Amino acid sequence: MFDSRHIKTFHEVVRTGSYSAAARALGYTQPAITQQMKALEREVGSPLFIRAGRGLRLSEAGEALSRHAAAILGSMSAAQEQIHALTRLRAGRVRVCAFPSAHTTIVPETMARLAARHPGVRVDLLDDEPPESLQRLVRGECDITLAFTYPGLHEYVPDELVEIPLLEDQLTVLLPAGHPLARRRTVQLTDVAQERWIAGCLRCRANLLHECAEQGFAPEIAFTTDDGLALQAMVAEGLGVAMVPALVLNFLCHPRVTGRPLQPASRRKVFAYVLREHLRIPATALVLEELKTVAANKSGC
Repeated sequence: MFDSRHIKTFHEVVRTGSYSAAARALGYTQPAITQQMKALEREVGSPLFIRAGRGLRLSEAGEALSRHAAAILGSMSAAQEQIHALTRLRAGRVRVCAFPSAHTTIVPETMARLAARHPGVRVDLLDDEPPESLQRLVRGECDITLAFTYPGLHEYVPDELVEIPLLEDQLTVLLPAGHPLARRRTVQLTDVAQERWIAGCLRCRANLLHECAEQGFAPEIAFTTDDGLALQAMVAEGLGVAMVPALVLNFLCHPRVTGRPLQPASRRKVFAYVLREHLRIPATALVLEELKTVAANKSGC
């Protein structure tokens, strides 16, 4: 393995044509240049220069090393600049895995803030729901995961992950615009106990069953869909009522659907997760800070 200082000195000797000229250019003494070149020749195992009168010419080994020296120094310079950029938060690649309603609310605003303040930070997006999204983080497929949990659902969080609270998302009952309860400011689950229901994703359905059981009834689930737009379209057509987090209504609200906050209030909790050691990576830490800032502005929706 060559010493990078020796390669730099060798390159300067070749460029200037002599040890003394290289010493002046680098700010070294000539004996120091001589010692470095002797050390490099020991590493190479062959002389690099041949005396030609008062000048120097390259040996065969010196010619071979000279052809690579500029490329070696260029690669080192590029590596130093890239590392400097990463440590100064000017560049970096962060993979973020999030669930759909986060991808359409929290994540775009975070990316806009990053683009304006730190354009060198690149964010790659992945789409997945918990608990699979947490496993993708553990497997190294992403750097940050956004996930959620509902009251009564106990989430297993692997020990190697750090859980960072982002926001609490108010649950809302969706009704057809002409529904009698649409005139109220809030809705209790017992008010819609006899309605047919349209349920969402597996985790949302589990929470619906839990919330209704807490109020002493089992909902009649007529339809299920993971598609938020389809769910609202079904509510608009009077096929049933639904319960969704308010975050969904920040980006998607059917004109013939009205949402009323659930009373007593119930909220899902949204977290960011990251491997503990990744908190020390500047670009990852920066993305987390921007996510927390954006999420704080959405709290209480």
